Amino acid sequence: MDLIEITGGNPLEGKIRISGSKNASLPMMIASLLTEEKVELSNIPNLSDVTTLIELMKSLGAAIEVDQTSDFGGKMTCVTKNILYTEASYDLVRKMRASFWVLAPLIARYGEAKVSLPGGCAIGIRPIDFYLSILKRMGVTLDLKDGYVYASVKSRLRSINFTLDFPSVGVTHFFLMMSSLAEGESVLKNAAKEPEVEALAEMLNKMGAKITGHGTNTITITGVPSLTGTKVNVPPDRIEAGTFAIAVSATGGEISLDSVNSDEIDVLLNVLEQSGVEISRSKKNLKISADRKRNSPVNISTAPYPGFPTDLQAQFMALMAIANGTSVIKETIFENRFMHVQELARFGANIKLKGDTAIIEGIERYNSAPVMATDLRASASLIIAALSAKGKSTIRRIYHLDRGFDKIEKKLRSCGAVIERKED
Repeated sequence: MDLIEITGGNPLEGKIRISGSKNASLPMMIASLLTEEKVELSNIPNLSDVTTLIELMKSLGAAIEVDQTSDFGGKMTCVTKNILYTEASYDLVRKMRASFWVLAPLIARYGEAKVSLPGGCAIGIRPIDFYLSILKRMGVTLDLKDGYVYASVKSRLRSINFTLDFPSVGVTHFFLMMSSLAEGESVLKNAAKEPEVEALAEMLNKMGAKITGHGTNTITITGVPSLTGTKVNVPPDRIEAGTFAIAVSATGGEISLDSVNSDEIDVLLNVLEQSGVEISRSKKNLKISADRKRNSPVNISTAPYPGFPTDLQAQFMALMAIANGTSVIKETIFENRFMHVQELARFGANIKLKGDTAIIEGIERYNSAPVMATDLRASASLIIAALSAKGKSTIRRIYHLDRGFDKIEKKLRSCGAVIERKED
């Protein structure tokens, strides 16, 4: 198993091209199963989650070709003439929660599915009750046994009106895919408004779906009998962009982020500016400049889009732990998303937890330490801490990192970081 070794203390200077979005590419890949025609996705990131999903899609009967040779994002071509197998096994679904969404194309196109209950990062309960309720109301017969969902439907899916108790991104993705091939008009209220939802809806519309209201809290879908193929470009990863912006804020220096939509991380950029970072924005570029003095403390609370992303909470905490004062971070999305706190403490961070709130007393500087990643975004927070620490640090269990960050060592090295992947 690999580890990452970092010698901290260098400011980051240079240019980084942001990869395609992990959180957009996964539902877009699954949506390609909804048609028998060819779907081409460009700017696919080279991630273990993408590889896992490709393996799962192939097991269902998809013919997939992938080209990751370009430095400007990979390309995936998918043709699923027929759904040949209707089981998504535990061995694959346990690795990544998004795999559970294949239930939508299996039911919509074949009328039958056996899908393992989902896995992924251990950052919260994330129940599947919404998914099951949607399936039942659309006319699907369900049975849960031996860790699997058995689903079947005898006719075309029924259209429904559904209101979410919480604007879940995953459930919104699932609803869009299911309703696109249902009979009649479906409405989802309190829908997620994340850019990744908009990307999926726009892709489905290019395939012939009839979706309106995406990007708002009420989405209307008029089902169609079938969908066609399409060519789509995966949008840039706003979480990766935000992670690098926080990293240079912690180390000092100046980096330019290319191929980024700054509007999608506006809430983070505003917070970084409050902390003392200088940011220059253009349509597809960000320039982040930070001197070596300590940042000012800023309080945040995570929230659904357009609020502060939970996927940047751990990284921002790593910055606030070396701020000049006390800051407060409240996590409102996932109940277990403070597991990085104990590892940041190994660098010397002074953080106290009270339920869903972290109180952070900024220290002058991190000391190097051996640490272990606990989940995908926590791994990024540990890299930020190690980059700004004095001395050499090691980060283990980096398979979490490989799920969501494309070529992160290479990108950081190009900006002066002393970072290396080694065998443990």
